[in-house]
Amino acid sequence: MTTKKSEARRFLEKLTSGPLTMGRILSSTRKCEEMKQAEFAKILGITVPHLSDIENGRKAVSPERAARFARALGLSEKQFVRVALQDELNRQGLEKYQVSIEAA
Repeated sequence: MTTKKSEARRFLEKLTSGPLTMGRILSSTRKCEEMKQAEFAKILGITVPHLSDIENGRKAVSPERAARFARALGLSEKQFVRVALQDELNRQGLEKYQVSIEAA
């Protein structure tokens, strides 16, 4: 990860009060857009309870679903997939590894 990207990640982590997770990214995006969960869930194509579970860290997001969410929101698929993969490593107790991806 380049220094600029590392700095950006640290800045976002500071804003979201912890490491970047899909839940924090989705919650922050929704709040920045001043949307209720129902409206945001509809855009993502999921139910409100499912969105709540993701935002609160109770449900994981697959890399494939992360890419779909990014497309629906017009955001970076690469970063959403990276965060989804990092979330999985963290859930497995492998926080010492950092995910970095490139398109093939």
